[in-house]
Amino acid sequence: MVHIQTEFRPALPTVFGAKDYQEFRRTLEEMDRILNLSGAETRLINSLIASNGKKLSGRVSNRQYRIYRAALRYGILLALTGFSHRKLAISVADSALFQWFTGCAQVDGVRPASKSTIERFEKMIPSGKLVDLIHDLNRAITDEKGAEDLLYRQTALKMDEVFADTTCVETNIHFPVDWVLLRDATRTLIKAIVLIRRHGLKHRIEEPKCFMRDMNKLCIEMTHTRKKKDARKMRKTVLRRMKRLTKTIEAHAMNYRRKLEAHWEETDWTHTEALLVIARMDNVLQQLPQAVKQAHERIIGERKVPNNKKIVSLYEPDARVIVRGKAGAEVEFGNALYLAEQADGIIIDWQFIKEQPSSDGNLVYASVARIENSYGKLKSYTADRGFDACNAGIQIKESGIINAICPRSVRQLQEQLKDENFCRLQKRRAQTEGRIGIFKNAYLGEPLRSKGFTNRETRIELCILTHNLWKIAKMAAQAKDEQMAEAA
Repeated sequence: MVHIQTEFRPALPTVFGAKDYQEFRRTLEEMDRILNLSGAETRLINSLIASNGKKLSGRVSNRQYRIYRAALRYGILLALTGFSHRKLAISVADSALFQWFTGCAQVDGVRPASKSTIERFEKMIPSGKLVDLIHDLNRAITDEKGAEDLLYRQTALKMDEVFADTTCVETNIHFPVDWVLLRDATRTLIKAIVLIRRHGLKHRIEEPKCFMRDMNKLCIEMTHTRKKKDARKMRKTVLRRMKRLTKTIEAHAMNYRRKLEAHWEETDWTHTEALLVIARMDNVLQQLPQAVKQAHERIIGERKVPNNKKIVSLYEPDARVIVRGKAGAEVEFGNALYLAEQADGIIIDWQFIKEQPSSDGNLVYASVARIENSYGKLKSYTADRGFDACNAGIQIKESGIINAICPRSVRQLQEQLKDENFCRLQKRRAQTEGRIGIFKNAYLGEPLRSKGFTNRETRIELCILTHNLWKIAKMAAQAKDEQMAEAA
């Protein structure tokens, strides 16, 4: 256990009026109180410090504690506000409330984090530690003592009724994904070539930016062919020209890559910096032949490419094609996300799926096992008809859990609708659709801008933590108001 010297935080200024600000400020103050009073934040940070495996002095431990605490608090603000790293850095420097919450306001002045520091903060806490923090915080409100201290209420929250659904977390990529991949590859390779030339290594080549200009012209031409009479024929012609240009750019990029690898000492780069540029070029060069073939198959060959063999993005290899079949979202590009909430709207289980998602029904048993391992025996499990599968229903019934999954069969649904408990649970499940929308639009943002599957998973867990904290804080503020009204 690390003993931390208590910091003195300047009091927040008194603000009159501004009802929306007052509500936001009060909820943020409740979130701070819950993090401190529950002890979840302290346990997380002590665990992070202990995981380093080094014996640290009191001064170093205090410094690391403040860094991890700032990382968590800035991550919560990122999820809560939806700001970019740059905008949050500016907002914290200008907002007394954000300075108070992050702890950067001291008696002698304010020391807010920079944009780059906030970006590092977001990746500082490992995914597994965030999972433990979320469950630790949830468990704190499941007993009467915790509910009385944290929520100002006598009855604890129950985690025995689960309502689940899935959605797609879209990745920030370009659309369409066939010939646009050639433009993306051109942009990355030409920028790398320009960078290498700027640092002193040159090879015979035209002005590199001319290749970018030519590719942009072809992209504009490809875009406008759809309005022409012979659109299909013209698209094929333009793609053939794009392929020839791509082949030329690929050859130049290979020359510069080899030159940088052999003569990096002649530049002002370190070996690590040179390897980063090489890795950036290799990422594109390795995928370029497949991207060209994919564009050829779709436009010239007019053949479909299987989703499991399709390159969706050159920079996000884990992005998948997810067919949703919904209005406005027939097809989405990203990764599937499974969320399960309890009756009061607290998210208690989730799974961010890296591979192509299977049937929703295959997620049920593993989710039930995780929830019961964290919160105890379940009473019911409710989901939409997409989760209806024979094995899922059998596994739930064998576990003694009420199966309130909406059946696909109309005849079975008619029988189930005679059960009042099933109707009540399905009526409550409609709120889960809204929960998904709130979580994606108010916390994650559309699309999610974090890059790399691991970083996106960490951001999702930060958003789940923030969502639960905000929800618990709003419940606490409401219960406190009711107590004050009764006392008056």
